[in-house]
Amino acid sequence: MSVHLSLAPLLESFFRNRLTKQRNASPSTIASYRDALRMLVLFAAERTGRKPYALAVEDFDRDLILAFLDELEEKRKNTIQTRNARLTAIRSFFHHVAANDPASLGIAQRILAIPVKRSHIEVMHHLSRREVDALIDAPDQQTPRGRRDRALLLFLARTGARVSEALGANACDLQLDRPRPQVLLRGKRRKERVVPIPDDLVKALRALMTERGVNRQEARPLFVGTHETRLTRFGATHIVRRAVATATLTRPELARKSISPHVLRHSLAMTLLQSGVDLLTIQAWLGHSQVATTHRYAAADVEMMRRGLDKAGVSGKHAARFKPKDAVLQLLERI
Repeated sequence: MSVHLSLAPLLESFFRNRLTKQRNASPSTIASYRDALRMLVLFAAERTGRKPYALAVEDFDRDLILAFLDELEEKRKNTIQTRNARLTAIRSFFHHVAANDPASLGIAQRILAIPVKRSHIEVMHHLSRREVDALIDAPDQQTPRGRRDRALLLFLARTGARVSEALGANACDLQLDRPRPQVLLRGKRRKERVVPIPDDLVKALRALMTERGVNRQEARPLFVGTHETRLTRFGATHIVRRAVATATLTRPELARKSISPHVLRHSLAMTLLQSGVDLLTIQAWLGHSQVATTHRYAAADVEMMRRGLDKAGVSGKHAARFKPKDAVLQLLERI
């Protein structure tokens, strides 16, 4: 009879050895995988009636994993992208299980065979320049919280940083002196890139660090919460929502839009594209690993397409339909 290893040592070796030492995973990746596996363990405990410490690898069969993924979508209302991200974490863990617990190889293989779910690629939402400016101007500049909120909104809007990149930035990552003010961002898979920052952001960051007494040589976070600890993703999302609520007083159309920190990243990308910046430059600016990802911005810009129609001189008249002469082509045309 095969003896399976218990769950706890496999989880510990997965995070301490596979992710941290072997793959050199970033803190954000480790946190994401931890959250996914924690939810899975709690789901398995509830489904089997066992305490989490009593669970074994054989409790995690393919049917349980599929039921967990269904619950993410149906009860938690997670998007397909989030569902697939959780599955990626589960797959990574069971790759580790397969390599370290031969008795569980069959279980691991059945779980690794679960496919990702195809998702509909939504049209990228973005804001106009005036809408972005309304958000940036929304925080109350008479309070320290308002000045911090405005600096964060400016940072997201002017650099195009992912929210994790903005919150992970430290004072020592800034170069605020002329002629080339810039900031170092740490992106996905530990990829680093440097992006320029304009004068209004330079001014806001200088004021923010002066107010907090932060030296630019220090590895202290740029954006902090009430206890001087690094601002969380939830905190950044709340700042954007608060700004939206205020900005709708002057721009009521914002109330009809779904606005998150990531929308400011999309908005900068569209502004760069509409200003004539080429896709390869935008790809480097945003830290996309493939230009195909950046190309989605071009596909989403209807006004650029419309100008393309005008430039090409395309009229509303339908051209005569092509009529093939070859018999085989005629046959295919009729199908």
